[in-house]
Amino acid sequence: MGLFGSGKHEMVASDQALPGRATATLPPGAHVVLHSSMAPPFPAGSETALFGLGCFWGAERKFWEAPGVVTTAVGYAGGYTPNPTYEEVCTGRTGHAEVVLVVFDKARTSYDEMLRIFWESHDPTQGMRQGNDAGTQYRSAIYVSSDAQLSAAKLSRDRFQSALTSAGHGEITTEIAESGPFYYAEDYHQQYLAKNPTGYCGLGGTGVQLGTPSGSCPTGLPLSD
Repeated sequence: MGLFGSGKHEMVASDQALPGRATATLPPGAHVVLHSSMAPPFPAGSETALFGLGCFWGAERKFWEAPGVVTTAVGYAGGYTPNPTYEEVCTGRTGHAEVVLVVFDKARTSYDEMLRIFWESHDPTQGMRQGNDAGTQYRSAIYVSSDAQLSAAKLSRDRFQSALTSAGHGEITTEIAESGPFYYAEDYHQQYLAKNPTGYCGLGGTGVQLGTPSGSCPTGLPLSD
């Protein structure tokens, strides 16, 4: 997937971003692995999370394999261009990161567990790249939908930084910010590695574990369109 990237390592300024369009990519249909809807409304008792951890093909698989996850979808967030295409995101001129929308059942799992999967599944110290995938669209990011998610994300970052430092790794560069618009990626990107089992996946963790904190798990608000 990195072969298609522009290699840009600096965020585009908002006034230099591509203009985009008013028409959105149609929400995808049923999840090809979980057989659930990838678009709202989501089931009662579920919570949404939004993560960027490099190429979204491999990142999505990490989450759809997790117990308690209701559905996943890949898309674009954290940028300026409305309704961007994949090709536009890869130019580095939309400001978006490749992200995974995760919907999970709060009775079966937690936001803390989603954070654990996030941190342990990639290297969050690499800035505007992930492995051989270079460019701002591959940056590490957590986009939150509530104060509880923001607090949990920051606490988990600090815990993981301590573990990384002890293991000899560098400083975390993960962006943690309020969730803005989420734009669905084109249908062929959804569950790409289920449709293409031998497809490219450059995702790799550090081998460092976050562990599970004690206490109650925070909950957030549903992601809005």
